[in-house]
Amino acid sequence: MANSVSNPVAGYSKEFRKRRAVNWLALGFTYSAMYMGRYNLSFANKSLSTTYGWDKTQIGAIITPALLVYGLSAMFNGPIADKIGGRKSMLIGATGAVIFNFFFGLGAYLGFLGTGTFLLGYFATVWALNSYFQSFSALSLIKVNSGWFHISERGVFSAIFGSMIQSGRALIFFIGGVLVTILPWQWVFFVPSVLIAIMAFMTFRFVQNGPEDCGFDVLDVQDASSGDKGEITFSYVVRKVFTNPVTLTIAFAEFCTGFVRHGFEQWFPRYMLEAHHLSLESGIFQKGAGAVVIAGILGAVCAGTLSDWVFKGRRAPVAFLGYVTQVVCLGIVWMAPGINWIIAAFIFNSFAISIVHSMLSGTASMDFGGKRAAATAAGLFDGMQYVGGSVVGIGMGWMLDNFGWGAWGPSMIGFSAMGAILMFVLWNARPVSSGSSH
Repeated sequence: MANSVSNPVAGYSKEFRKRRAVNWLALGFTYSAMYMGRYNLSFANKSLSTTYGWDKTQIGAIITPALLVYGLSAMFNGPIADKIGGRKSMLIGATGAVIFNFFFGLGAYLGFLGTGTFLLGYFATVWALNSYFQSFSALSLIKVNSGWFHISERGVFSAIFGSMIQSGRALIFFIGGVLVTILPWQWVFFVPSVLIAIMAFMTFRFVQNGPEDCGFDVLDVQDASSGDKGEITFSYVVRKVFTNPVTLTIAFAEFCTGFVRHGFEQWFPRYMLEAHHLSLESGIFQKGAGAVVIAGILGAVCAGTLSDWVFKGRRAPVAFLGYVTQVVCLGIVWMAPGINWIIAAFIFNSFAISIVHSMLSGTASMDFGGKRAAATAAGLFDGMQYVGGSVVGIGMGWMLDNFGWGAWGPSMIGFSAMGAILMFVLWNARPVSSGSSH
């Protein structure tokens, strides 16, 4: 396997390609299963209110701590994953996700302890613990992939991974509404718990941190850490990521992404129920939800292709296009011209969110953190996204209780516009390796 040339892709051996495929398939579908155990709450949102008499602000009290814990934990766990390796950190995260999805569903049987403050506290605590372990997932995946993929092919392969991740989202979208309709709501947590457990075993069995762990040469991926030597220490990864103005700017953009992404994903099933009176098992909702997921897949593929082939490895121009598309879509939701327009806006908004997410959290973290600090960069980017998203729990729940669904769309537009401005500033940004003369 050649790895000394500027772009070694043509020199990959058949054995290397086969082993890498096994690695990323197992890892990608594990992350996909964990997505099911993260976005299932939105399908139980209305059921929890109905069962326990909680308003949107109280449901938000479950969402906000979880997203905030995820965000802060991702920043903290990034350096840990860089130190212990992505394989081990993914197994830690998956194990916790299995346990706490199961315990959240188990809460349905604790009604004898009361349905007020105790149960609300129980659900909020368990979901926050699930989020802590979920925070290992993205940064673990990115850490492993950063050692297997050269910088020139990361955009396209991040698109492939984005598509795989969306399959977990697709599954919970397709079965979530059905599960909470034909079964008690707790099954929307039990089913993902089982699937995550199965995929965690596949990760244990097949995933390795890098080519060198499988008997191949170390791959020089030529990113921001190429040429760096010595032990990967906490001070190294923090300095590599937190002193770079480009990574800090991306982090602020990801805060904006988080508000829009989670404002949309945490509340849109309930929006369709209450604002448009569509049941979650209705044909219109199911088709719309399916199109939203497919749009997410196409967004990741489009972003990776444009980034690698049109913008020659630059990520910011593609993310800029994603943010601008979000502004347009959210404007349509604000104006609410009709259900068909609303569904179309949801579909294209999912497309746009996926573009931004795959470019910044999925790809720029590998580029600007480098394979030695990829998890730390991913933790910063993904963490800031979830810190931004934490506002959409209690804050958006309160807003919806007091101002109704008409305030939902416009509340997110400014954040998308700010993200677009930040990406315009970084239009020509590229990673610079330690061995570069620039």
